[in-house]
Amino acid sequence: MQSELRSPPPFRSLAKLLLAACCGLTAVPVAVSQDVLTYHNDIARTGQNLNEPTLTPGNVKSSSFGRLFTISVDGKVDAQPLYVTAVAIAGQGTHNLLIVATEHDSVYAFDADTGTQIWKVSMLKAGETTSDTRSCGQVTPEMGVTATPVIDRTRGPNGAIYVIAMSKNGSGSYFQRLHALDLTTGAELFGGPKNVQATYPGTGDNSSGGMVVFDPGQYKERPGLLLLNGTVYTAWGSHCDIRPYTGWVMGYNPDTLAQTTVLNVVPNGSEGGIWMAGAGIAADGAGNIYLLNGNGDFDTILNASGFPSNANYGNAFVKLSTASGLTVADYFEMDNELQENNADTDLGSGGAMVVPDQIDNTSTTWHLAVGAGKDGNLYLLNRDSMGKFSSSSNNVYQELAGALPGGIWAAPAYFNGRIYYGPVGSPIYAFQFSNARLLPAAAAQTGNSFGYPGAIPSISANNLTNGIVWAAQSTNPAILHAYDATTLQELYNSNQAAASRDHFGAGNKFIAPTIANGKVYVGTTSSVGVFGLLTPPPSPPTALNAGSVGGGNQPCDVNNDGTVNIQDIQTAINMDLGLLSCTINLSGAGVCDVVAVQRVINNDLGQPCVTGPGVTAHTVNLSWTASASSVSGYNVYRGTKNTGPYTKVNSILVAGTAYTDTTVQPGQTYYYVVTGVDSVSSESPFSVSPAQSVVPSS
Repeated sequence: MQSELRSPPPFRSLAKLLLAACCGLTAVPVAVSQDVLTYHNDIARTGQNLNEPTLTPGNVKSSSFGRLFTISVDGKVDAQPLYVTAVAIAGQGTHNLLIVATEHDSVYAFDADTGTQIWKVSMLKAGETTSDTRSCGQVTPEMGVTATPVIDRTRGPNGAIYVIAMSKNGSGSYFQRLHALDLTTGAELFGGPKNVQATYPGTGDNSSGGMVVFDPGQYKERPGLLLLNGTVYTAWGSHCDIRPYTGWVMGYNPDTLAQTTVLNVVPNGSEGGIWMAGAGIAADGAGNIYLLNGNGDFDTILNASGFPSNANYGNAFVKLSTASGLTVADYFEMDNELQENNADTDLGSGGAMVVPDQIDNTSTTWHLAVGAGKDGNLYLLNRDSMGKFSSSSNNVYQELAGALPGGIWAAPAYFNGRIYYGPVGSPIYAFQFSNARLLPAAAAQTGNSFGYPGAIPSISANNLTNGIVWAAQSTNPAILHAYDATTLQELYNSNQAAASRDHFGAGNKFIAPTIANGKVYVGTTSSVGVFGLLTPPPSPPTALNAGSVGGGNQPCDVNNDGTVNIQDIQTAINMDLGLLSCTINLSGAGVCDVVAVQRVINNDLGQPCVTGPGVTAHTVNLSWTASASSVSGYNVYRGTKNTGPYTKVNSILVAGTAYTDTTVQPGQTYYYVVTGVDSVSSESPFSVSPAQSVVPSS
């Protein structure tokens, strides 16, 4: 409609418009992979799998969904299980792989559909054991692989899994090592493993001769690894708050395992470890890294650019540039940082997440990131200007004070314009974006609460439709919950079925469920629980056709040849000049003028055909091929984008294989999908390819 508000172009500019009309480009959507190769699905750490057609709010219920099997392993599963589709294993065929790492320093590959072990390797060298607890009760009874690995399917002959493992030898020396494992065999790649060693200029904890020294026994690699633009990044937390320690981030070449860059974010002080409840350090598409730092020294004396004079960023939300090695590009520090540091109120107890771009009502695009910690405040930051530090106020894009009662020891998730958080002792909350800001009150919340450490939500959906929020409760037995992503009404939990059918072991803290290919994988203290549909859902219908559009007419098709093109524009011009009789109804019945010409041009450019009086109602006639399995009927869903979301348009099940949609609007493009529903109300995935229908404007 915007074009209707501007003055029509003079005819001398018409040649330019005709050229534009012939040369438009159409974006082609790209399907999202089912692979889960990194913590919380992507480098932004959104936690969403938008390519999950099998699991829907209609079939995730205890009568049709539950535990399929439990995979036993040799230690705690603190790392999120990862999922790799269609991996060819020599002599064993092709498998979907589930990669599981344990605190016993083992890495496994299982068939993700059956639980059969494909391979298992130990990260220990000869004469070594896993690490003891280092006098800290955070990871017990042993420490091996704590952080979620990262997988690159393009490295090495078959793909590579990058893992950090801690160990100890008989002399009492501790080691942190970076491993690269062949995806198909578990064999070490690239001459690995390589010991993690580092120094950085500074006079802080464990420094010598003007260099801070990384002591592998003082750290655990808690945050998930990040693979960004050809570098594997690691970040390091302490064992409890046992000094000496500071805040380390390191980068490695994935082909050689050589260290390429090091940064310490508290080089001239103490503490400031990076743990973030196991969440992976996050990144944006421009190559910047985002992390939340734990309590530690922060220098309130700022230089002329607003950065701490001694480069200490304890308890801050930090943005790192990777353009020329790791450097601090920007940061946000709370105005009461001294009080929060002294009270051990870490901002770094929660994970950082890069928010998909938000557009406000002035069409301005905002690049945002979100984080929260023990103080219960939700901090939404502008990634282009994070706010830095002021002792008098928080210079932050948006702060929702007290929005997360109980505080955060978890990572957030994002789906369809909402941010999901699970605070300690509270429900999971969904906060809605509006005008590129979060509404102050939660749009929805779960009916149950989660004890320590709260909940890490993960999302499954089919594009923007059939969204489900998944979360694990670290009780004994553990409980897997599923909620409708819009209402947060519970769909299922693993305590609902009789006789402990869906129990899968003792719960573990900081666990993010992994959802892929119709299954949900949840780590415990000694296993991985695998959940899915207990019986296969009905198959979807096929060959969906949007068919004909009934009613109405197409006045912009001036020549009545079935298309709107340059010839229609020329004919409209000739009618306006009086060279042809006026037979169109665009500016009004029998009116041919420059406005009518502009409307034909706009329609040829892809805009709706705006008309005068006389619009007639339209219908869209749909047909499809019946599901291969037995169904009771079909549901028809409609959206205005081929990626969804889709809304059901039929009020009762469609008995046959045809449906007429009588609720369409003139000038609108619609996309349709159809599902089959069986006798127990289990619904199939959507038909594979959406059918498009373009409804004329009149």
